[in-house]
Amino acid sequence: MTETIQGSRGSASAGDDGAKMYEKVVADFLRVAERCNIEERVISRMSRPRERIELSFFPSLASGQVHDGRAYIVYHNRALGPSKGGVRMSAEVTMDEVSALAMKMTWKTSLIGVPFGGGKSAIVCDPDGVSAQDKEVIIRAFTRAALRHIGPENYVLAPDMGTNEVDMGHIRDCISYSMGDSITRGCYVTGKPVLLGGIPGRRDATGKGVVVTIRRAAERLGFSLRGARAVVQGFGNVGSVAALELAARGAKVIAVADKHGAIFREDGLDVRAMADHVAHGGKVPEFPGGEPMEGAEIFSLDCEILVPAAASAQITGKNADKIKAKLIAEGANGPTTAEADSILREKKSFVIPDILCNAGGVFVSYLEYTQETQRDQMTIEEVESRLEKRMIACFDAVYERSGTEEPDMRTAALELAITRVAEAVRSHGFLP
Repeated sequence: MTETIQGSRGSASAGDDGAKMYEKVVADFLRVAERCNIEERVISRMSRPRERIELSFFPSLASGQVHDGRAYIVYHNRALGPSKGGVRMSAEVTMDEVSALAMKMTWKTSLIGVPFGGGKSAIVCDPDGVSAQDKEVIIRAFTRAALRHIGPENYVLAPDMGTNEVDMGHIRDCISYSMGDSITRGCYVTGKPVLLGGIPGRRDATGKGVVVTIRRAAERLGFSLRGARAVVQGFGNVGSVAALELAARGAKVIAVADKHGAIFREDGLDVRAMADHVAHGGKVPEFPGGEPMEGAEIFSLDCEILVPAAASAQITGKNADKIKAKLIAEGANGPTTAEADSILREKKSFVIPDILCNAGGVFVSYLEYTQETQRDQMTIEEVESRLEKRMIACFDAVYERSGTEEPDMRTAALELAITRVAEAVRSHGFLP
């Protein structure tokens, strides 16, 4: 008799965190919509997801066991174009969390100025708890189950926490195989390997975009990156690239944390050596070039720059008042809770909000989308030049708006994003 393995179902605390995150995203929208005098019939079309889908699938793993899989897909809004958003793989992910992230993607794509709406998807599975072969089996099973919900004019996938360019290559291959073609007809997924139609620089785009906004903020706030002390929470695609870019510009990365713990060195860590250490299977707190410390302690360190680039809800009411950084750059999605946001606002902390700070990834995904649609190829120089120009222009627009009627950067970014989506909703009209 074949054994069926129950997929991870998440903890009660994960469900609470997802619900709180969704509540905060909706509350932020309603607060800004009121400030912008958006009419009720438009608010009603923007305040709820357009569609929420739960999928079940049952692939056979290498062991012969059957995996009882579950996944979520959420489309929030398509007024500006097809839904765009990554596919997350996590044992703790919930429908509320995916809904919150989809809504944030609507604002992010609007703010950065690409013709996409917000979407998000997630596979309920611990990516570290399965082999590479079984992960591919699960990814392909999810793709087959989700196939009718994915498409270049519907919903375009991308990597997210727990997934990477290899997984995106498997998704693209599964779709093209199902169609009986060698390639997909249009762009179904971004963040693919370059040889499979991906774009150079996509993996590093989010982290590099984070540092572009940090550089611009430092100029506006009147301090130099050279010699500035930086603390980075998270050392995945975003955190590692941000740390490397900061170090390359003369900043001292004094502390880095991952899910295993943190490491500290007062005169700055050798970030390149640490990246090599992690790439070869090492853990951040085991890196020999610094002193191990508890991950939670990094928020209270004296520094100029703090980059939360790990999971959501990391800056909370319990640690926000301990933060000494001049500048907080939200590399992660939703790293700050509502309570912490209020504390940071009262402290006059300068926060680069996530929908601006980490929007480099979706901008370069748009370049990949256009490249594949037009059967074109872009160079890394062209990609990085366009990324920097767009991030600077977007940062400047938010910064200038934050100087009027005293909105903070988060409010200013949301005002710009939400008013654009509202105008698109009105332009579509209100009849079916």
